Amino acid sequence: MDKKILDAFRFDFEKPIAQRLQRLLELSEVKELSADEKQQIKDIEREVEQLKKEIYGTLNAWQRVQIARHPLRPYALDYINALTNDFIPIYGDRLFSDDRAMIGGLGTIDGHSCMFLGHQKGRDTKENLMRNFGSAHPEGYRKALRLMHLAEKFHLPIFVLIDTPGAYPGIGAEERGQAHSIAYNIREMARIDTPIYVCVIGEGGSGGALGVGVGDWIAMLENAYYSVISPEGCAAILWRDRAMAPDAAAALRLNSKDLVQFGIVDEEIAEPLGGAHHDQEIVVERLRASFLKFLKMSQSIPQDELLERRYERIRRIGEFTDKAAEKTSV
Repeated sequence: MDKKILDAFRFDFEKPIAQRLQRLLELSEVKELSADEKQQIKDIEREVEQLKKEIYGTLNAWQRVQIARHPLRPYALDYINALTNDFIPIYGDRLFSDDRAMIGGLGTIDGHSCMFLGHQKGRDTKENLMRNFGSAHPEGYRKALRLMHLAEKFHLPIFVLIDTPGAYPGIGAEERGQAHSIAYNIREMARIDTPIYVCVIGEGGSGGALGVGVGDWIAMLENAYYSVISPEGCAAILWRDRAMAPDAAAALRLNSKDLVQFGIVDEEIAEPLGGAHHDQEIVVERLRASFLKFLKMSQSIPQDELLERRYERIRRIGEFTDKAAEKTSV
């Protein structure tokens, strides 16, 4: 057994699995196994499979947030390079610079040409600094909008992969119009005259996600999260204690099942036990199937109706009932 497998089980709730895999690793290094040791391997393998079902079948909101942030989890470019073999990246916003946290370009999926967009994180410290940990600057959102208009010009569907803790909150980003660039993107995406498919593949944090998150079909991987604020940020505001993040995650209802129920997300895409990093190929094929299903559906709807539906789905987000007002009117 490869030692790297143990890196996939890094969280406290995964320790029972990691402990048994460690024992398997030790046994795998024994040159001549006794009958008892061979039986022990079989028993441990059965225990591991049973533990996976028990642990990953009952994950709470905070545990799913942790999996969404797993450093081995596939990122946008991993999915794009698996979905298409002819991806051509496009750079720059033509105003300031190229933001490496926001990637985009042209490619084909099963013969369908489309425009890819997405947040990209790094695998190590050097790359994360270059990618700004997946937190885009205003130029990133301007680049994304430029590519969306390019897709609109050539009638190409847009495929967006969201994975960001949030837009970059630094002074430089604010000086260059961070809030305006996100708000402008939201307005313009409601008007882009071509089908838009969006999938949250990891973190879907606040305006950083919404800046490229307006679409006709919103999908979400099973262990991703989509929220107005990070659990830590919410805990710091409500309880002034970031240690309360697990409680905040539960209160935010930020997981795919809840968001599908609320009508904010259209589809939950299942992941293998433990998360997408345990079997990327399965998730790629499910993502491909979801996108192709959307393309087929969108082709049967007149474009003006598709735009109207897109606008209405934005308007539905944030609906609420004022119980106090209801009582007063009675």
